[in-house]
Amino acid sequence: MRRVVRGFWGPRPEPVEAVADRWLRTLDGIAELVPQAADVWSQVHGSGPATAFTADRDALLGALRTAQSATDWSDRTGTGLRLVGTGAAGWQAEVSGLAGGAPEFLLQSLAIILHAPDEAVVPEEALLSLLARVWEPDFGDVSDDDVLDALEDDAGYSVGAPVVGRTGYLSPARAALVPDDLETVREPLPGGGELLSIAAPGDSATVVRVYERLREAGALAPLPRPMDRAVL
Repeated sequence: MRRVVRGFWGPRPEPVEAVADRWLRTLDGIAELVPQAADVWSQVHGSGPATAFTADRDALLGALRTAQSATDWSDRTGTGLRLVGTGAAGWQAEVSGLAGGAPEFLLQSLAIILHAPDEAVVPEEALLSLLARVWEPDFGDVSDDDVLDALEDDAGYSVGAPVVGRTGYLSPARAALVPDDLETVREPLPGGGELLSIAAPGDSATVVRVYERLREAGALAPLPRPMDRAVL
């Protein structure tokens, strides 16, 4: 089963060293939470074959600096990096991010895509909590293809808009707009944001219902464009 754990935020200019530190904390967290997902890593490039990658700070810093040396790199867009990890039979992890920039229209992001056996227990909420603590996003979600299809078909969700899935993360200003009677488990996280436990796998209808309530309450309002801050 394919699971997607994502976080999005607006402009947050950071030195490459700070972005590398966030990446390292992310990979270390994945190794702790789902050690079977990635024994070895490779880096995916815009052109040419993937290359072996060592998940340490020096390698991350080097990869990010190499990305910044590309002829089409822009400090406003952010620095992109995509890594793929292979692990036990049936497991694979992909982590891709665009961070450290000050874009006016394109959100910064970090996504963890896990392929796991259907019967496997995956700590989805813990992975989203990890992403929230490390990257301090504006919003985030745990979704799968069925959830995303249901949100697009039944709730008018469009790619790039704030969203929640089976689990959601909302930054402090968004969490303050969550209706008190919303039937979800709300877990405060360091920094003031909240993790929302919304639905079990397969229950896309509940995700759609909660998404619509949050959108009506303003908790999923998009950042104003052009963007001038990282979070709502």
